[in-house]
Amino acid sequence: MSDTKTPFELMMQQAQEMAKAFNPSLSSFDPKGFEKMWPTMPKDAMEMWFGKGISQEGLDAKTRLLLTIAGMTMQGAQAETPFRMTVRHATEAGATKDEIAETIAQMSMFAGIPAMTRAMELAREVMEDEKKDDET
Repeated sequence: MSDTKTPFELMMQQAQEMAKAFNPSLSSFDPKGFEKMWPTMPKDAMEMWFGKGISQEGLDAKTRLLLTIAGMTMQGAQAETPFRMTVRHATEAGATKDEIAETIAQMSMFAGIPAMTRAMELAREVMEDEKKDDET
């Protein structure tokens, strides 16, 4: 096995070195730590701001967030932080792990298996983090 790096690995290494040169504190920056600074909105707040704003029979916050997860999955779950935060908010709004997984799996028919797999990985991370938080 050789020690040669792929072009992507070389690009990432160069980006990390550049970030360190600009600001040494960026060398240890972790976006997941940044996410934890943002509180999860309570379901009532989500309903007030996002749900049933147009009509009383409109979509509830849980449904809106599941639709958002579906849309973000369709885009390949590229925006990791917003995706993880949306999963966290959907759970707070009452979505079960199975409903989130089913929403993501349904998108495989339209977005493809790689997009679904990436979204599932991110959702699983959030659910594992929530499980750890519940245990402590």
